[in-house]
Amino acid sequence: ETRIVLDRFDSVGGAVPTVLGAPVVAERAVRFDGVDDGLILPANPLAGLAAFTVEVLLRPDAGGSEEQRFLHMEDKAGARVLLELRVNPDGRWALDTFLRDGPGELPLLDRAKSHPIGEWHWVALRYDGRTLSHYVNGRFELEGAVAFRPMAPQGRYSLGVRLNRVSWFRGSIREVRFHRSALPIDRLQSQP
Repeated sequence: ETRIVLDRFDSVGGAVPTVLGAPVVAERAVRFDGVDDGLILPANPLAGLAAFTVEVLLRPDAGGSEEQRFLHMEDKAGARVLLELRVNPDGRWALDTFLRDGPGELPLLDRAKSHPIGEWHWVALRYDGRTLSHYVNGRFELEGAVAFRPMAPQGRYSLGVRLNRVSWFRGSIREVRFHRSALPIDRLQSQP
């Protein structure tokens, strides 16, 4: 497991990020403004893994755009792992996860499974070698089958924004965990 606690951004998980905008450390987390704050890291914690789990402890804040990416990973071959959220008209948010490898891709989003803005939540993306699934506070939401080969070591990832610098996240990220397996569901973080 690689556990990254975001209580600073001069070094994140042992890597020096490119800092976009002016994110701040507040409440033992990095707060992003939803306009131009983000971190880009020259690493790929999922490289070589046929199965994996990514967990993020975050607090979305009011006032952000409808589509917000808070974690985007990509390798040199273009394989992608994304965790994002969609803000509904009622001001609640829904988790949106995505895997892409060559022509194979799978988005998972159900806007009816929504959560309150302004509160801390654990979100998880889990891939077991055949099936992508995602969870909020340890509760299953969606799954689907998708082929996804292990990612190349040459890659990078971003926090608070998509790698191409669109879809900025408004809120805070306290912790990110990269697991080298598809965790059993009862081991997923459930209490913020």
